[in-house]
Amino acid sequence: MLQRWSASDFAKNGQFIQDMAGPIFALLAPKPGERILDLGCGDGTLTAEIEAAGADVIGLDVSAELLAVARMKGLSVKRADAHDLDYVQEFDAVFSNAALHWMQDPALVIDGVARALRPGGRFVGELGGHGNIAAIATALRAVVKARGGDPAQAVPWYFPTMEEFGALLSGHGFVVREMALVPRSTPLKGDMHGWLGTFCRFFFDRFEEPERSHVLEEALDLLRPSLCDTQGRWTVNHIRLRFSAERGPS
Repeated sequence: MLQRWSASDFAKNGQFIQDMAGPIFALLAPKPGERILDLGCGDGTLTAEIEAAGADVIGLDVSAELLAVARMKGLSVKRADAHDLDYVQEFDAVFSNAALHWMQDPALVIDGVARALRPGGRFVGELGGHGNIAAIATALRAVVKARGGDPAQAVPWYFPTMEEFGALLSGHGFVVREMALVPRSTPLKGDMHGWLGTFCRFFFDRFEEPERSHVLEEALDLLRPSLCDTQGRWTVNHIRLRFSAERGPS
């Protein structure tokens, strides 16, 4: 399932990602002169902050639309698949925020990250953890099942437990320094329609109109009792897995 991104929709409905990035950015603590890879950089908002800290940073993403915005900011970015990193001991740190859970083969990604880091380099990131946006994922699976589809194939996200992700890191030569699951209830500035259209576009693109509109309304009806209050205000229940790991000497 390919997720296509609209830069304007992402700017409108994804601002919370940058707004809540303070703790993970502090964990990265970029230093002047460091060479840093921003993996899944999107429109480059945090890439620019890393650069402002004095680091030499390059951003990678698969979305040409989001990378175009990053380039307009004067950032050094490249369109590339995180499953096929070709760097060898080039970076002091690899940073990733809200991107790893979109990557279908995490072991392959972590292997490439380990190869790209210099000995002692750090891998710092935050992704959706086990139970992240559970109500939304369940609603999408229910809509697919109601149409005779396979609910197991409804969503592409990878939301691991701490034990699962920690084992992957350790298995690729990392020493985990910090790791935590962080519940983060996120009130939406807009409505759930906009959030679904931005972050679940992969799901709705499989349907043609007018069925697409019906599917969206079904999903909203399923979500409304648990995620929308009596004033019409929507909330997304995020659970983030935040980590910092260090590459071993070999």
